[in-house]
Amino acid sequence: MTATSYSSRYAIDPNAAAAMGTDELRHNFHIGDLFHAGAVHLTYTHYDRMVVGGAVPLASPLVLDAIKPTGTKNFLDRRELIAVNIGGAGTVQAGSESFQAGPRDMVYVGKGTETVSFASADPQNPAKFYLLSAPAHQELPSKLIRIADARRLDLGSQQTSNERSIFQFIHPEGARTCQLVVGMTQLAPGSVWNTMPCHVHDRRMEAYLYFDLADSARVFHFMGEPDETRHIVMKNEEAVLSPGWSIHSGAGTSNYAFIWAMAGDNVDYTDVDPVDIGELR
Repeated sequence: MTATSYSSRYAIDPNAAAAMGTDELRHNFHIGDLFHAGAVHLTYTHYDRMVVGGAVPLASPLVLDAIKPTGTKNFLDRRELIAVNIGGAGTVQAGSESFQAGPRDMVYVGKGTETVSFASADPQNPAKFYLLSAPAHQELPSKLIRIADARRLDLGSQQTSNERSIFQFIHPEGARTCQLVVGMTQLAPGSVWNTMPCHVHDRRMEAYLYFDLADSARVFHFMGEPDETRHIVMKNEEAVLSPGWSIHSGAGTSNYAFIWAMAGDNVDYTDVDPVDIGELR
């Protein structure tokens, strides 16, 4: 089945963002309604040409079509793709290769793959594929990375309300990518803070997808230059864009999980500019 739609987001500079009210901030940085049952929906951004989207296959597979902004016959002619499954069991078909992705597994699909489609093992409990794509400069092998195979780091403490487990799907000893770096963080019960103390990294943009939130729960996502911060209120399964000049941090009304994805000049996790809490305003 073919059902790919898209919208676009243009890049915003820090001075313009500082003058925005709530509605303008949400219009430019917040991505809601990602997961449409029986459809693929994409947001093409002008931050490092990152595409953020969702695919929810039901009884029939969903094909990832090329969209006008890519200017190519096939979606991955000049791009790479990562699909993270946050729903029921599903399959990513990448050309002649088939990858069975369970909950929280990730599939990397390399540049030049002509056809990509998504399917659910059970339409009553469909897969939900969170899609991330960026331009690629070489062809690399497609690969399934299960959550159990990700590099895990347990950090933080209950005393600072940020006890958490970080799962690095993409790292030097794992799957190779051109520029996409993707991972997941799970907050422990009783912990709510992520990425605090915060940082910026002007060499790459970032996108967050918040999930595992109850309907009544919210995450307050903080953005902006360190001395000119703003916040965006996030519901379950909503994403937010973070330009290179912006902090990206958050606190929830309960614990939650989030997927972080980066694209840009450098894939080194430690290539960041730390921000002391005392510098925040």
